Amino acid sequence: MLGLNTAVIRKGYKLFAMNGPDAKRGRRMLGCFAIATRDGFKIFDSDTGRLCYERAIGAYTIVEMLFSSSLLAIVGAGEQPSLSPRRICLFNTTTGTALRELNFLTSILAIRMNWKRLVVVLQDKAYVYDINSLTILDTIDTVLNLKGLCAFSPSLDGCFLALPASTTRGSVLLYNVMELHSHCEIDAHRAPLAAMALSSNGMYIATASEQGTIIRVHLVSEATKSFSFRRGTYPSTIFSLSFGPSMEIPDILVATSSSGSVHAFSLRFGITQRSRRSSGFLGSIIPESVTDALDKANHDVLHNAAPAGVKSYAVIRKVDGVADSSTSETLACRATISMLTYNGYFQEYTLSIKNQDEFSWSLEREFYLLSDEAICS
Repeated sequence: MLGLNTAVIRKGYKLFAMNGPDAKRGRRMLGCFAIATRDGFKIFDSDTGRLCYERAIGAYTIVEMLFSSSLLAIVGAGEQPSLSPRRICLFNTTTGTALRELNFLTSILAIRMNWKRLVVVLQDKAYVYDINSLTILDTIDTVLNLKGLCAFSPSLDGCFLALPASTTRGSVLLYNVMELHSHCEIDAHRAPLAAMALSSNGMYIATASEQGTIIRVHLVSEATKSFSFRRGTYPSTIFSLSFGPSMEIPDILVATSSSGSVHAFSLRFGITQRSRRSSGFLGSIIPESVTDALDKANHDVLHNAAPAGVKSYAVIRKVDGVADSSTSETLACRATISMLTYNGYFQEYTLSIKNQDEFSWSLEREFYLLSDEAICS
């Protein structure tokens, strides 16, 4: 998973990017994240809250890191003539120099990168570049996408870009970024999309509509629904979705919402239940779409993680299996979840899942990014 992006963070923060697993090298990244402010951009160590890098040169709206490398793609807020929201600057934090620039006719709303591709999302187009030569490879015409909603899987073996395919329904266009062609279109929701995320290996896509009551997970290769989770009964805005890192089926999916809660869904136990159900009498006569509705939620909620209405974004940094010492069988999993809120806090939680009904959360650390010193809990 490459990272997180959004716009207009309160108290001067504009956008942040949090690194994830390096899909090419197959290793866990050092924990760090970048934020853009009215004065410039900063990079923090997510384990200590220490400020690792700072450049105060004006207001920015986008900072996107290329995995754990020193390469950033940055976009200005337009408050200074030299920092146009229509210009991308590729910036090297090691040398402190700008490498290349790209200019566009309208404001840049999102950027995604891996070791081979650079994707730029505008309000009605997306451009695909070779990241080494900055040669344009393809232009994707899209529906009006004023929020720059997109999802990206950085794996070179399953590199997909997801974009809204409709302004009236929750349809998703999936585009193969390495092979440069449209892969499929998925009609995921009745209402327009509010959030989506691809697993790091490109196998699954999770979506939520503007209603925010149902989160669906589809298998990308076959464009078929695999899971349908109920977040709640009342509408809520889903701010972010994140899969746990995995080379196969992700263990966990998390979502943040306008209620201030963090929702965790266990895909692993959902698969186990489905396997048991399909071998039984009901599983043989009830269609899958119906049995999805009969599934237990495999769902837990951490309430009041952020103030209601304050935007928040979360990523699952790590998932470990927990084995039974007597049998060496994996009985549970433990996830490390990092969250950044628009009122200036960075939080890291440990989520332990023993079975479909036993979830436990623990706040490991908390940093207040608007002060000179991090506040650790």
